[in-house]
Amino acid sequence: MGIVERFEAMLATGRDNPLLRFTLGNEYLKLENPNKAAEHLRAAVAQDADYSAAWKLLGKALQQTEDREGAIEAYRKGIAAAEKKGDKQAAKEMTVFLKRLTRPQ
Repeated sequence: MGIVERFEAMLATGRDNPLLRFTLGNEYLKLENPNKAAEHLRAAVAQDADYSAAWKLLGKALQQTEDREGAIEAYRKGIAAAEKKGDKQAAKEMTVFLKRLTRPQ
């Protein structure tokens, strides 16, 4: 049983929490499955709206699914969450990603 299967099994037993969802999202991104990653990362930020790392990964996953507007929204919310927590590095990174998405082509 691989790591994704183990985490999915944990989720199936009712152990749902933001860290588990973040981890699943990250693993699905590694497996190049951004749709499944986005599903879990959306659940992570629904459970903890201040989880800036989950917002950052959600933005990345949405970019990979070519959901530009969704990625922009995720990065904006992630920047707000990071600033609220004082996570300057995450806010800076997401600001760069956001600028790349919103600059004129």
